Amino acid sequence: MALPLLALLAVGCQREPTPEASTPIPSKEAAVAAADRDEHSYAEPDKVVVADLALDLDLDFDSRTLAGTATYTLEWKAEDAGQLVLDTRDLAIERVEGETGGAWQPLQHTLEPADELLGSRLVIETPERNARVRVTYRTSPQASGLQWLEPSMTEGGELPFMFSQSQAIHARSWVPLQDTPSVRYTYSATVRSRPDVMVLMSADNDPAAARDGEYSFSMPQKIPSYLMAIAAGDLVFKPISGRAGVWAEPATVDAAVEEFADTEEMIRTTEQLYGPYRWERYDLLILPPSFPFGGMENPRLSFITPTVIVGDKSLVSLIAHELAHSWSGNLVTNASWKDMWLNEGFTSYVENRIVEALYGQEFADMEFVIAREGLQEALADTPAELQVLAVRPGDARDPDDTFGAVAYDKGAWFLQFLEERFGRETLDAFLRGYFDTFAFQSISTATFVEYLKAELLPKKPDAATMAEIEEWLYEPGIPASAPMVLSPRLGLVDSARLAWLGSAQLPPEAMTSAWTTQEWIHFLEGMPETLTQEQMSQLDTAYAFTGTANGELAMRWYPLAVRSGYAIAFEPMNEFLRRIGRRKLVMPVYEALAQTEEGLALARSALRVARPGYHPITTASVEKTLDEARPAPGSRATPAAPVAEPEDGDAAESPDARAPDDAPPAG
Repeated sequence: MALPLLALLAVGCQREPTPEASTPIPSKEAAVAAADRDEHSYAEPDKVVVADLALDLDLDFDSRTLAGTATYTLEWKAEDAGQLVLDTRDLAIERVEGETGGAWQPLQHTLEPADELLGSRLVIETPERNARVRVTYRTSPQASGLQWLEPSMTEGGELPFMFSQSQAIHARSWVPLQDTPSVRYTYSATVRSRPDVMVLMSADNDPAAARDGEYSFSMPQKIPSYLMAIAAGDLVFKPISGRAGVWAEPATVDAAVEEFADTEEMIRTTEQLYGPYRWERYDLLILPPSFPFGGMENPRLSFITPTVIVGDKSLVSLIAHELAHSWSGNLVTNASWKDMWLNEGFTSYVENRIVEALYGQEFADMEFVIAREGLQEALADTPAELQVLAVRPGDARDPDDTFGAVAYDKGAWFLQFLEERFGRETLDAFLRGYFDTFAFQSISTATFVEYLKAELLPKKPDAATMAEIEEWLYEPGIPASAPMVLSPRLGLVDSARLAWLGSAQLPPEAMTSAWTTQEWIHFLEGMPETLTQEQMSQLDTAYAFTGTANGELAMRWYPLAVRSGYAIAFEPMNEFLRRIGRRKLVMPVYEALAQTEEGLALARSALRVARPGYHPITTASVEKTLDEARPAPGSRATPAAPVAEPEDGDAAESPDARAPDDAPPAG
């Protein structure tokens, strides 16, 4: 998922990686065995692993369920193993069978009581150590990893829509699985649905496929469970290049193709930097605005929020981030969520390199400064134990706790530290070798450190000490060794803001007309906690922040409007909250509203209206913020425009879910 701060796009050329093999590298099995057991999964991959998954499912919009069978091809690891343990959440298990001599026989199984976070442990007795096991099951309409949208919640307004969000541990809510990133498997699927919708998966989607109510998929590369994805709706395809294109609703597809026209150039750029793209196709699926994240890097089919389609390509660095995951995260994966930085830190660094290759050093430095400032602000509210890159077992009760600025931006900062000390050419060669050596494997921080010691440190023995490296990985805060990049362009923005605050003299239009989204973000983020009504009105009249189609600006302007009591912005703010379900964009607004008693009441009213279009992940995050709000007694906010109450039935409860942080404006 994306989480760095804004950037734009990316390009390239292709070259096969040529790692220098000087020290034996652990095998895949050794790498997995070396990692601590994933505390967020009941699975026992040291005893048995799922090597292949075959799904046969009926997708029913009326009941909001997936129902059918999951058939597992198993690799038994321990000779004394006699059970297959799978992760589930809110699944109805109807039957379990094992294949023996070509025939399917019932197997004893137990679905244990549910843990609020982890779900239920499904224990299947397999005394014959069956090579294949089949589970017949049905999902709950409240599955935390699925969202079902009525036609009115889509762009076209005629057909329903559904999509999955499996990261971090939501795949278990729609398939019984070894739901841990340490287990990778191939999969195939047959999915039946109403014939007027198109069904897609994170697999070999055929751009020329016809809507006929039955769809078949194959994913020949091994992936972890969180990268398995499904979507269905009124979707059409348009190509960008021979291996890349856009799936979207008919009303959105043309704008998306135009906005993301540089996708193929991004792929070639990343190939030139870090080796070949190994997933065959790279398509984008544009989801409805209720998608809770900026993007999700599902292999072959990245899920993308429509909030980055603003007409000027100012937010399409999100694509660079999701594409970068094709190397860091999808190709080489963290073995458990406590090592999330191996996914997101590497991806944020690669994203920045893509952006630099396309837009130059100045633009990349501006992005880095914005990310660095966001990280430093986030650290103030982050417990010390979660400020480290390699989180210790037990410190992150919820795996979503690791989806924050530390994994993304501190991780990228660490790689920039290595670049500064060892040189870009040396680090690039190291990263190409890293991606090649551990391709299609899941590894731990310990495995990465051993590879670093073997393949990077000997190149320049005096460049960095292990004490410095361990401080980056295992200590809270930002080390003193962090490179401090400066951005002259953002320095000019600071000067313009300070001059306006002191004199009420707006910067000259000749300056601001050339500002990018990044500069406007920096301009707003540096404002005082509150402004006067005259100051808010002056800014709004000059720059039309109220009602902006740019979500990155809206998420900064509306909280400022709330804190400043700028009532003119409140009605457009309510519309923004109702229309947009992307968690990152709406949470700052709800958090600002929750600081006063009247604002908290307004926030609850806004949520009642917005709830039907929110994903469970976003709903749960907003509810948690509002439930935990402690506004000062008697505190008030300037009254907002009244929020229209929903029609009967529109305010149905959304299921609870655990909500990771969204990606910064990259996802």
